Amino acid sequence: MADRKERDHIKPQIAAASAPRDQFDRDLNPNVMAGQNIGAAGVHPERSSRTAKDIKDVHAHLRDWSDDDLDEVPIVPSGSRLEQNATYIDLAAPQPREFTATGNMSAAPDQRLVEKSTVAYPLWNRLRGITDPERTEKRQ
Repeated sequence: MADRKERDHIKPQIAAASAPRDQFDRDLNPNVMAGQNIGAAGVHPERSSRTAKDIKDVHAHLRDWSDDDLDEVPIVPSGSRLEQNATYIDLAAPQPREFTATGNMSAAPDQRLVEKSTVAYPLWNRLRGITDPERTEKRQ
């Protein structure tokens, strides 16, 4: 009985990923969980990545920011898969703008991506170029 209740609470994506697979399934779909947003399954290098303070070109671009603020802006490592429907901004773009990722997107080597959910709201607004002190909590 406990096994059935436990099985009923498992998300279908996890159940499908843990189901026995034959060679044909592995050939047709080698990365079963690609693009699934169901939690911390798998490796998440972006959760322990370098920050804007650590990356020279980003630090130079945000030169008027304090080191403490730069430490609060994690940069998604090159090659990391982006979370589907998550909002990002590319600080390496000439005009950084928000975009929503799809399940097949990864961080390119020339990008400096920041995921919105990893940054405090006032800092996110500053990254977007908003200068209103009410929205950035930056007192003048």
